[in-house]
Amino acid sequence: MATPCTLLVTTYNWPQSLQAVLASVRRQTTLPDEVVIADDGSRDDTRELLLREAGDFPTALRHVWQEDRGFRAASSRNRALAASRGDYIVMIDGDMMLHPDFVADHLALAQPGSFLQGGRIQATEAWTRRLLAGATPRFHPFVAADFHAQHGDDRHHAIHNLVLARKKAESRNAGSTVMSCNLSGWREDIVAANGFDERMEGYGSEDLELDLRLRNAGLRRRRLKFAGLAVHLMHCTRAPVNPEDAEAPNNCILRKTAETGATRCELGMDRYATEYATPPPDLRTLSPAAIPARTAVAG
Repeated sequence: MATPCTLLVTTYNWPQSLQAVLASVRRQTTLPDEVVIADDGSRDDTRELLLREAGDFPTALRHVWQEDRGFRAASSRNRALAASRGDYIVMIDGDMMLHPDFVADHLALAQPGSFLQGGRIQATEAWTRRLLAGATPRFHPFVAADFHAQHGDDRHHAIHNLVLARKKAESRNAGSTVMSCNLSGWREDIVAANGFDERMEGYGSEDLELDLRLRNAGLRRRRLKFAGLAVHLMHCTRAPVNPEDAEAPNNCILRKTAETGATRCELGMDRYATEYATPPPDLRTLSPAAIPARTAVAG
């Protein structure tokens, strides 16, 4: 019996990129049971895009929005996690175009007592323009990506091979990089950790802190290489000049989690349990009269 799966996609005021991401979701060989958009306060054009996409989208599409009060990825993801219903959660960002087997790979390599950490292939500026214009990403050893980009993952190829991926996932070398742009795990484990710590506002470390609490609880982080491939679209970053500044508020929280061995945060996803006891509507079920005509999204 197939594992019910949620694909959680974060977004903020870049509907053109989100449209490209959803196009790659449509091409999945194994569709998630639902796609939940974790929206950190985007303007109306993102909602309008989602309504257009919903008309012929191949799986349930839900939109979870919060007020724009600055970078609040933790609470945005927590709302979407509370609204999700899949037993297995795959998280990506709204600037990641997926290999056709992306969801299938995460499900094939999922194991109890562990979670999966994948990476990303950095698109060049020229490749990003082509992808946003409607090109389909190709994944092969000679793809014209920027394999020297400094974006937190040691990625030197775009090879897809599930046999090699299984071997890598069983290696005890789990790597040091943690990125919630390509992360998956069992919902019950994420619920037990209470999701992301919402004290962490502004860019950085909320994914590192969740990773640490999951490992403090005895879960094993397994590395996803040769599978779960995704292309990261180039854009300006909202990262601070030095995201590793030890005195930054988020990094102080991260250090405290390491010192105390915490497995659960207090300000987390359980805040939304009542609000999302019933999940938000599948946008495909809305009245056709409420859905704008399908048009291209301006860049």
